[in-house]
Amino acid sequence: MDGPTLGRDATVPRLVSVNVGRPRIVDTGNREVSTAIWKQPVEGRVQVRGVNLAGDEQADLTVHGGPDKAVYAYALEETGEWEAELGRGLGVGAFGENLTTTGVDVSGAVIGERWRVGTTLLEVVQPRFPCFKLGLRMEDPGFVRRFAHGSRPGAYLRIVEEGELGQGDEVSVEARPDHGVTSRLVYDAVLVDRSLVPRALQAPDLIPSLVEALSGRGSDEEPTP
Repeated sequence: MDGPTLGRDATVPRLVSVNVGRPRIVDTGNREVSTAIWKQPVEGRVQVRGVNLAGDEQADLTVHGGPDKAVYAYALEETGEWEAELGRGLGVGAFGENLTTTGVDVSGAVIGERWRVGTTLLEVVQPRFPCFKLGLRMEDPGFVRRFAHGSRPGAYLRIVEEGELGQGDEVSVEARPDHGVTSRLVYDAVLVDRSLVPRALQAPDLIPSLVEALSGRGSDEEPTP
């Protein structure tokens, strides 16, 4: 797998890399679109302020970014599963994530769970639902559907306490709600198994867009079946 490696205890949950990117124009063959899904690892300490990491932007603020999608995290272990499934290397930042972790079950994180990373405090808000730009990043339009049914959504986090973080920082869970509704469960309830909806709705702090998606009234990033 390409990307940074850590010479530390692999059993300790940590950041493998911090990745940022700015919008670029991509020719889809039919039209040109602006996307910031291409993220590159950065060295040193990275400021986490407002609704972004320093050096990171989103192209379409109607469906990306904002306080409830400020930071996207994805587990290196799940990237490895995709690499095995696809038969090719992907590396860090392949899914447009800002934080590539190891030793953290990101997709299995509980909605409302809080992580101390560096001097920041981040809160798990929601899973990532794929849009066509993920297909652009993977150079495979069909990958969107594959990701939709893969149950490896990662997690979006909001910034509770601003600060800084960097490669190698420990990821420490400071609080975890006892309702047990995870990012993966919410994702699956929306896209994979509607029988999970009642369970997903037991999370008390679901944001309105998730409640709408679970209630069948649409989701801003839900892929076309």
